[in-house]
Amino acid sequence: MAAGRGAAALRRAWRERRAALLEPSYTPLVAACLCLAEGGVNLWVIRRVPYTEIDWKAYMEEVEGFANGTLDYTQLKGGTGPLVYPAGFVYIFLGLYYATDRGTDIRLAQYLFAGLYLLNLLLVFRIYCRTNKVPPYVFFFMCCASYRIHSIFVLRLFNDPVAMAILFLAINLFLEEHWSWGCLLFSLAVSVKMNILLFGPGLLFLLLQRFGLLGCIPKLCICALLQVVLGLPFLLVNPVGYLTRSFDLGRQFQFKWTVNWRFLPEEVFQNRAFHVILLLAHLAGLGLFALHRWHRSKESILALLKDPAERKHASPPLTVNKIVFVLFSSNFLGVCCSRSLHYQFYVWYFHTLPYLLWCTPTTKLAHMPKVLLLGVIELCWNTYPSTVCSSLSLHICHGLVLLQLWYGTAPPPALHTPPPSRRPAAISKKAR
Repeated sequence: MAAGRGAAALRRAWRERRAALLEPSYTPLVAACLCLAEGGVNLWVIRRVPYTEIDWKAYMEEVEGFANGTLDYTQLKGGTGPLVYPAGFVYIFLGLYYATDRGTDIRLAQYLFAGLYLLNLLLVFRIYCRTNKVPPYVFFFMCCASYRIHSIFVLRLFNDPVAMAILFLAINLFLEEHWSWGCLLFSLAVSVKMNILLFGPGLLFLLLQRFGLLGCIPKLCICALLQVVLGLPFLLVNPVGYLTRSFDLGRQFQFKWTVNWRFLPEEVFQNRAFHVILLLAHLAGLGLFALHRWHRSKESILALLKDPAERKHASPPLTVNKIVFVLFSSNFLGVCCSRSLHYQFYVWYFHTLPYLLWCTPTTKLAHMPKVLLLGVIELCWNTYPSTVCSSLSLHICHGLVLLQLWYGTAPPPALHTPPPSRRPAAISKKAR
């Protein structure tokens, strides 16, 4: 009898352990354990893996010019070239400049970025706790298993993680219905690095659905006003120089750093016609998703311009998963059509991949292919220098993610009941 009770206890413990790995409701517990583990992992990486200088020294040289009184944006430059980020970058990294003894205390900068890593992770986990979609075992691959992401944060000290952490804070505010504060932080993230604009089409769609056109305008004004306030010292001195440098959408990328287009000849990679094709593909993808995946109302998508109270058919409420799906898919479409992806750009969408893969219905047999897809994407980003094979593999993986997003989120087919027959029912002889 004692053996039977022991076996039952073991079975119960095994069931609970399995649930902790597979049930999204256990996400807070798993997230807490992983955050503690990540603290140790980041300390180990900082102490054991040599720091690699890429852009940190150039960042410090750029903000040092501002600290010395230079307000002409065209005159701010570092060892890697001119300053090409908006004004929010200057203010944040100026704070890091002073905190790290004019950028010379690299170890302290690494510890600060380790703290940023943990803060970013907490914000991401809070989003996943609210969505309740992703099985907790997947978060191990999002945390301890990614060498490239740890490198971007604590070994390279790029500005991309700073922008993404602010962006995830903004998304958390959107989920709490604090749209004005969320728009303010979204604009702040854009002022650190422009890749945040890839979330912009999705955010615009959500604002229109939630507030209509007239209600959306004040939120957009918040975004624009912050950009003006942050850039005002530079706009007063050389407005054209500031706008062309900090918001240069036509900047050319170097072929040697591309992760996603290595299989193309360099002349094609640099060709403006190729860039136009990518832009058209991006706009087409956004249009298709907006019309057929984001918009669920019976009315035309133009009804979003009306005040929500004046629409014939009330728009479906903005649920947590609707907000996250629209924003994450908007960004992912932009990543797929990017003119070039450099190694630090992986952080643009890395933390969104679990949701993009598991937001659709997942059978037991489908878990392994999705985990395999995560692994292949990680392998592509860890291949240095990139190869024809790694670039092609990355595009194939992106294509598979897009396909499962498209078909996995398709609306259920409408049930058509046959119209009643107008012919009178036949009367049997017995009834007559």
